Amino acid sequence: GIGMGAVFVELLPLIVGAAVLPVWIVMTLFLLRSERGVWKASAFVAGATAVRLVQGAMFGFVFERAGDDGGGETSIIAATLLLVAGIAMLITAVKKWRKEEDPDAPPPKWMAALQGLSVAKALGIGALLMALALKQWVFTLSAIAIIENAGVGLGPSVAAFVLFVVGAQLLVAAPIVAYAIAPAATGKVLDTAQGWLTRYERVILTSVSFVFGLWFLWKGITGLLG
Repeated sequence: GIGMGAVFVELLPLIVGAAVLPVWIVMTLFLLRSERGVWKASAFVAGATAVRLVQGAMFGFVFERAGDDGGGETSIIAATLLLVAGIAMLITAVKKWRKEEDPDAPPPKWMAALQGLSVAKALGIGALLMALALKQWVFTLSAIAIIENAGVGLGPSVAAFVLFVVGAQLLVAAPIVAYAIAPAATGKVLDTAQGWLTRYERVILTSVSFVFGLWFLWKGITGLLG
């Protein structure tokens, strides 16, 4: 096995890739600026986080079984997932560049409906969207495969996955914390950020998808050939 430092370095691109998908940040900010916004946004993020943790528990077990049975199988799974992640991200980059719709993005009508949600519904929507978001699935499964492949043992593996989840949710959790502490000061900044993200969502997503697509493709191909 390899050390935790090396695992973190491998996970870092996945953490950044999962965190910077603009649609999640925009939706969180949208909820945050509605009535009882801190509760709704927190519930939304909690729902999404819970699904990620369930995915970690389920697929961590599946990959561990594969590792126990076949020795090198988890490294093949990890490389294949990274390859799939790379291809998925490059397709997204091309689609965004050509102004086609992102399949993981909610339709505009949803954005309006979001503000009228109850706290319980916000929790459910967060969970549902995470369960349906293809790119987030690929990031989460790739992270699990990398951790399993490292063979650091159960405790460090759980810690590494929790680190991935916390890192991946950081850009949606940070505004909630800031707004809860200082709503007046943070409100204007969040409105500006939301406007900026909405305006430049296409550019951000195209750039992020292209860069990470190439990175994951490279990691997947070298992993399979290696």
